[in-house]
Order: sequence, then structure tokens, then C-alpha cells
Amino acid sequence: MKTLLLLCLNFFKTGLFAVGGGLATLPFITDMSNTHPDWFTKADIANMVAVSESTPGPIGINMATYVGFHMFGVPGAILTTFSLILPEFLIILAIAGIMDKYSENRIVKAVFSGLRPAAVGLIAAAGFSVLLIALFPGYTGSTVFDMSGITALFSWKALVLFAIISIAVQLPKLKDLHPIVYIAIAAVVGIVFRF
Repeated sequence: MKTLLLLCLNFFKTGLFAVGGGLATLPFITDMSNTHPDWFTKADIANMVAVSESTPGPIGINMATYVGFHMFGVPGAILTTFSLILPEFLIILAIAGIMDKYSENRIVKAVFSGLRPAAVGLIAAAGFSVLLIALFPGYTGSTVFDMSGITALFSWKALVLFAIISIAVQLPKLKDLHPIVYIAIAAVVGIVFRF
């Protein structure tokens, strides 16, 4: 019970401070993994991202549901998801009434101007950690600067797939394909080539 409450408190904190949308929850999820490795590992985070990006809905909510279910089944999934969305819901309720009045305020504009690059930085750092986990299964570092073991189990198959899809989404004829096509192709390639 204590662990479930601590998990919910961590997701409440994530919902309260993860400015920038669903991907901004990744640094908080990574921190949870560092602080509580018995909850989930770095490999679990990569799996969470894969599942969350492959299913409908916001990534942060999908990740909260995944972790809650992984740890405590359906009740855990419900409670962690609720814990994540509660602070966001309360903040939006509070802001909605006053935002129109203060949206042109110089200080409010400055706050939002400062939040944007910070959110992008958090997302980029988390994305880079996920990239290392996906392409270098030997990566066990708690930060992107701890590269111990990064060459131990280098996944050339994952790197090739990453490069092909990265290039494909930039090509004019393939650019307009729906992301689910790339996800489905990657899933099939993973099965066929036994990633």
C-alpha cells in the first residue's frame, strides 16, 4: 500500500511539474527509475514509450497507466492515471478563468516565453536517453553522460531501422504516410529480424 501511495505521489508531482505535454513526463519517469529501480528499469521506459506512442492517447497518461498496471494491476493503472491528470485538471480550472484577463500581460508573456525552451530541453534530454536505450541495449547509465557499457551490446539492427525510418519520413513521397504505417513496419521488422 505504501508503494502504491508513493507511486501515485510521484505521478501527481509529474502532472504538476511536467510542462510541455506528454513527452515532458519522460524526465520524471527516468528520475523515478533512478530512484526506484524496483518499479521499472530503463528498458521498461523504452517499452513504455514504444507502447505509449503506438496506442491512442497522450503519452504521459499512457505511461502512467502502463506503470500503474505493471506494478499493481487495474487499480494501480486507475490510481496512477488519476494522480497524473488531477494536478493538470486543477491548474487548468484555476487558469481558465483568469487567462483571458491576463494573457496580454508582460509578465505572463515572459513566463510562457521562458517555459517553452525549458520544456523543449527536458523533452530533448529524455528523448536522447530513450534513443540510447533503444539503440544501445548495453546502456545502463543514469544520465546520458554516463556511457559505461554503451558498446557492450550495440544493436546495429536498431540503428539501421532508426536510420531508414528517419530518412523515409523526410522523403517527399513517403513524408505523408501516416505514422501508424511506420510503427507497423517497425513491429514487423522487429519480429522478422528478432530484435
